[in-house]
Amino acid sequence: MAQQGVEKVGLEKHNFARTGRMALYGGAIFGPAATTWFAFLARRINFPSRPNLTIAARVLTDQTVFASANLGCFLTSMALLEGGDPGEKLRGAYWTALKSNWILWPGVQAVNFKFVPLEHRVMVVNVVALGWNCYLSYVNSQGGAKTEKEEEKVVDKVEEEVKKRI
Repeated sequence: MAQQGVEKVGLEKHNFARTGRMALYGGAIFGPAATTWFAFLARRINFPSRPNLTIAARVLTDQTVFASANLGCFLTSMALLEGGDPGEKLRGAYWTALKSNWILWPGVQAVNFKFVPLEHRVMVVNVVALGWNCYLSYVNSQGGAKTEKEEEKVVDKVEEEVKKRI
């Protein structure tokens, strides 16, 4: 989606290795980790008499522990799979992507934790992640080298593509 919908590279210039790396990460690392993580949050973070506190605590924990660790793991994995320097990739892209993460995901997760049964939470995340992964793929491919203005344009394009598909 990122290469065709956002970057518009065309099929002849499509980077299938990049697509494969993203699919590998999603299927082998993120999917199992997210499933385990959501079960952990449901078991361990509970305030039975204060459901809104439970949601807030889960979102805070998710965004400070899982999101930051997963983003680091993603960028490191991509750098290694690309034959690059993980440290350089993290320095170039981590903070930019984490700030963007904090704009999108706390609201998504608050709704997810409030209204969606545990067994469907990863599915909700995967739907939103269609757009998010386009953004991550783009940030990863740029190494964080774009200016904030250029990044805003990409985020706007990704949002447009997600709206078309929903």
